[in-house]
Amino acid sequence: MSKKLKNILKISLPLLLGVFLVWYSLSKVSIDELLEYAKNADYTWIVLGMFLGFLSHLSRAYRWRYQLEPMGYNVRFGNSVMAVFATYLINYTIPRAGEVARASILTNYEGVPFQKAFGTIVAERIADLIVMFGIIGITLFLQFDFIYGFLIEKFNPTKIIIALTGGVIMMILFFRFIRKSDLKIALKIRNFVSGLIEGALSIFKMKKKWAYIFHTLFIWSMYVLMFYVTSFSISELGGISIGAILIGFISASFSIAATNGGIGSYPLAIYAAFSIFGIPEDPSIAFGWIMWASQTLMIIIFGGLSLIYLPIYNRNKVSKND
Repeated sequence: MSKKLKNILKISLPLLLGVFLVWYSLSKVSIDELLEYAKNADYTWIVLGMFLGFLSHLSRAYRWRYQLEPMGYNVRFGNSVMAVFATYLINYTIPRAGEVARASILTNYEGVPFQKAFGTIVAERIADLIVMFGIIGITLFLQFDFIYGFLIEKFNPTKIIIALTGGVIMMILFFRFIRKSDLKIALKIRNFVSGLIEGALSIFKMKKKWAYIFHTLFIWSMYVLMFYVTSFSISELGGISIGAILIGFISASFSIAATNGGIGSYPLAIYAAFSIFGIPEDPSIAFGWIMWASQTLMIIIFGGLSLIYLPIYNRNKVSKND
């Protein structure tokens, strides 16, 4: 397969999948019903959720500066904020293109070498991944009885034990193979895991490591909280359990990687998670669309303004360089 064809597929497949999932989710609940939910929603909670999401993005922009300072770059907060919002907006078009654009913005306006700027973004993603695994672990701990009961009810206990045992054995064999193999794929996986570990440990070598860790935890706390408070906007979801919120949040978070910005997949991921708890289909999908649309609207507004204002904000610096 040629490199050009690979690039075309990387761009087109997530978009096509998103279009299909939009159609599929709308086939589960009519547009009229969605509009009715949107009309009757309590927008106080929706706006509060958007505000919490906005705070998380500001915190992410501020946290980024902690990674750049040890390298001798005192990046202006305005450029950092606009680069973050531009990242999210661009990711709605071409997957992962936003990260490249984010590093390029610092290169153009702050003089940070692209490789160094992009390296900090990779390290940042590692920190976020660790927190995400932490949230999954906490959810499994808090909801162990429920999840265990659900699996026992839906599946044969003997088959579950056999599957888990087989899974553990396969993982052990897989890791032994990766550790000893000289195959190209094994080397790539080893390098990737090594990079994850190195990136995670590098956080503790920062001068302001505790401030970095605080912002990382704050960012993800705002993510979960915005998901939770927005659920109050739909009366049918009143009294939803924290377990449903956490599993719904995890499911929705992974859906963002499936399509550009979670287009189409986000509402379905929430519905799939909420259905485990017996929450009706219509309000689940409606909540998914309201949650996704409100955060997307914020990204479009602030991401668009950022792309417009960036050259204006940096005009004096550009003219001096000229």
